[in-house]
Amino acid sequence: MSEIDRRHLLRSSALLGAGLAATGAVPVAEAAPSALFEIGDRSFIPIVDSDQVFPVRRIYCVGRNYAAHSREMGSDPTREPPFFFQKPNDAVQNVKPGQVADHPYPPVTKNYHYELELVAALRKGGRNIDAASALDCVFGYAVGLDMTRRDLQQAMGNEKKPWEIGKSFDHSAPMGPLHPASSVGHLKEGLILLTVNGQEKQKADLSQMIWSVAEQIAHLSQYYELFPGDVIYSGTPENVGPVVPGDLMVGHIDKLGEIHVKVV
Repeated sequence: MSEIDRRHLLRSSALLGAGLAATGAVPVAEAAPSALFEIGDRSFIPIVDSDQVFPVRRIYCVGRNYAAHSREMGSDPTREPPFFFQKPNDAVQNVKPGQVADHPYPPVTKNYHYELELVAALRKGGRNIDAASALDCVFGYAVGLDMTRRDLQQAMGNEKKPWEIGKSFDHSAPMGPLHPASSVGHLKEGLILLTVNGQEKQKADLSQMIWSVAEQIAHLSQYYELFPGDVIYSGTPENVGPVVPGDLMVGHIDKLGEIHVKVV
């Protein structure tokens, strides 16, 4: 066999092998992919009275879910369907019970607002979940703050641009530990209260939510497939307002205790 014929045979065999591999007809050893760099540990939420933690997949937040707050923000609560925005999962700032968490004042903003909210954490998900069975998806609840760069949010809104920059940033989701629903039940009523430097700022009852947690889950699941690890911030009462470095926020929800967060 001439050198030219040998080269042609080898090349033909290689092309044939590649074609068979592409169709799955022959096994091909593939090297396992390696990460270019590490990005750190996944965000999690501690669970009360447990050494386990709840891994966070996504954070969904419902807007304007108390009638008075909806009016406060210039909307009509009688006609508006629920709407949602997201925060990155690494926005979580864990706040330990009985301790004061230092919360960094974020860059660029000059009007930094608190929004106290009930947080629901999902243990299972799905699509097109019925509201009647939606609470079966909930693992537990926590006290959370949806911190907001209000001036940036409003500026983007005025220009009809996405206002993610006002909501989605580092440490924008402080929250306490999760209380399993098996221990506290499903929270449909109870006091939700925020004080700043000892002065009452937000006060309402969970029963005043326009859309219940079950309805929020049902609505979300029409647009997204929900999964274990998804977290829902369920909306804030009226009287949102600014904080500055040095201010101490104390958030309380009945059955879930308090979180203490100091702006630094």
